[in-house]
Formats: sequence, structure tokens, C-alpha cells
Amino acid sequence: MLRRLAPWQRTLYALWFAQTLTIIGFNLRTPFLPLFLAQLGATDLREQELWAGAINAGGAAVMAVAAPIWGTLADRHGRKLMVLRAMAAGSITITLMALATAPWQLFVLRLIEGAFTGTVTASTTLAASITPRERLGFSLGLMQMAVFSGSAIGPLIGGALADAVGYRLSFALAGSLLFLSAGIVLFLVHEDFHPESAVQSTARENSQATLQLLMNATMGALVGVLFVARCANTALQPILPIFIAILTPNAHAVNTIAGLTLGIAGLTSAIASVVLGRTGDRIGPRPLLLGASILGGLSYLPLAFTTSITHLVVLQGIFGIALGGILPTANALIAQLTPPERRGAIYGFTTTATALGGFIGPLAGTTLAATISLRAMFLSIGSLLLATSLWLALALPRTADLAPAEARKQTRSSP
Repeated sequence: MLRRLAPWQRTLYALWFAQTLTIIGFNLRTPFLPLFLAQLGATDLREQELWAGAINAGGAAVMAVAAPIWGTLADRHGRKLMVLRAMAAGSITITLMALATAPWQLFVLRLIEGAFTGTVTASTTLAASITPRERLGFSLGLMQMAVFSGSAIGPLIGGALADAVGYRLSFALAGSLLFLSAGIVLFLVHEDFHPESAVQSTARENSQATLQLLMNATMGALVGVLFVARCANTALQPILPIFIAILTPNAHAVNTIAGLTLGIAGLTSAIASVVLGRTGDRIGPRPLLLGASILGGLSYLPLAFTTSITHLVVLQGIFGIALGGILPTANALIAQLTPPERRGAIYGFTTTATALGGFIGPLAGTTLAATISLRAMFLSIGSLLLATSLWLALALPRTADLAPAEARKQTRSSP
């Protein structure tokens, strides 16, 4: 079976498997992090919440700054090297968390992790560089499936693992998963990397070329939709248990229902990212991206009026489908718009946008819910998604071939 696959397909599937294990490893700690903080001395509930928020937000903020730097280095020294760097750094920092004796040590390790990891960007850039242009939708959909499925599976395993073997050993096992992922990439992922050219561009010329790409109206809209999608995906998470308690005031399994809701959204996203990515390769990325972004807005708006848990779960499942169409399609379009030697830098900046979305989304969601109402938050996020759809409709060319001439030429000449 494997012998029938093209070399780029064997590399892609190995990278997908490694990235899935990596995301599972990163998310193993999610369900028990606040409880581990209690063991480290943060005994007050509010103190646990503040430390947990600082640890998550701090890592995202540092990653937003570091991602463009790593992206530029990927263009100079190879994308596989950056994937290995990110997975190895994650393995080391997560394993060291098992040795923490105070909350501040977890915080510092999370900052280091944010600065030196970024496996999603590194893997996306590598996948885009090894895949034929006509299969970019499927390839990046597969990589997005790794993120969604790993994010759904990780917390489920992590909670059970923490109960079975304890928090510290769970951190060590999570680090081991990333170490295994790095080994898979080292031995099974192959990259035929060629530096930019014999006549190396200066740093200033590289920066100017990257800035020109980012100032392109179409590129701006694509980065914008990635930011908004990330905001929408994270805005609901911190207030979901509260909303469930409002819908079912006598329920005794609020956390279970919240987990089910997030799990359904993750499952539909994982499936949709591959199915819709393949569809985008057939019908073209523009109609798929527009349809997915409109579906996202239309699935968010009714949450402002729902009075049923069933409606909540179904609507979040539909939003997961929309998200599974938005992310890989936008990334595929970005790859088409970007010459191969600039993709690392550009994907670094898109990671900054999504990291900021992950930072701002929960803050905006909780602020809107606290100052106005929970239902006003749903209306605001849904309206923002629909406004982004209009922006995309105006910014995306109607032609099927969105890549600039330079990108097309270099893509065709690549092996």
C-alpha cells in the first residue's frame, strides 16, 4: 500500500501522524492544569484561575512575537528543521513541567514553550512546500485535521491519565509523545530543500518582499478570516459551562455537557477539514471559503436565541464544519499567493494573527458577556463572521488561479 504512494504522499502522512501525536501531547495537560496548580501552592480558586489564564495567554503572546522569526529561518534553512526544533522544544518544556514546584515555574516554562515551539506553523509550511499545487487543499486539510483531532483526543486522555498515574507522570508522558513525534519526522519525513537562490537576497530585501505580500488586499482578507475564526472558536470556551447552567439550571453534569459540546465541534471540524479540503481542490477555494465563513456566522447567530442544550450541541457541530472549511482553505490560498521561498515568513505572520485571535477571543467573549449579556456575545461574534465573509467576497478575485506569476512559475518547476 505504502509503495503505491508518491514520495510526497508518504512524507505527508508521516507528518500528519507526527503532528497528531504532538497536538495530543500539548493538550494532555488541559483538564488537570488548574488542579496541578493547587498542588503547587495556588490553593485559592481565584488564584488558580489567574495563574491558568496567565500561563495560557502568556504562551500565546510570546508565540505571536516569535512565529515570524522562525518562519523566516524556515525559508533560509529548511522547513523540516523547524518542525524538529518545535517538537523537540515542546518535549523538553512539557517534561520539565513535571518537575515544577511553584506556579511561577510553570509560567516561565510556558513562555519558553511559546517562544520555541509553533509546530502547527512549521508543519503547515512543510506540508505546503512538499505538496503539488493542485493538492494543497487536501494536504492542508489533513494537517488541520491533526490539530482538531489532537485537540479533541488530548483532554480526554489527559483527564483519565491524571487520575490513573498522577499529574507529574502525565506531564512526562506528554513530553514523550512529542519526543516520539520528532523521531517520526527525523526518520520518515523527507524534504528536498533548496535555499532561495545562488545570489542571496539581503535581509532588507527579504523584509520588503514579505511586507509587499502582506499588504496585498487578498492576503489581508485571508489573514483577517484566520484571526476572526480563531476569535470565534475561543470566545465561547471560558463561558460555555455558564451558558449550559443557564439553559439547564437543574443539570448535575455541566462539565460533561460542555465536554460533549466541544468534542462534537472538534469531531466535525476534523472530518470537514479533510473532506472540504479535497472538495476545494475540485471546485476551487473561493466558493468554499466564502460558503464556510457564511455558515460560521449563521451557526453562531442562533445561539443568541437558543433555549435548548440540543440546539447548542447541533449549532456548535455546524460551526465545527464551517471551521473545518475555513482554516485549510485559507491556508491553501495563502500558499497559492506566496512564492515558495517566502512561505515560512508568511505563515509565521499568519500564526501571529491566529495567536492574537486565541488571546483576544476569550477576553472579548467574557467581556461582552459580563458587560452586556451572554446572548449579546453570540450576536456580536456571528455578525463579525458575516462581515468577514463580505470582506472576503470583495477581496478574493473571481479567477480560479489566484497565484501570482512568480509563484506559479516556481511551483511548476519544483520537484
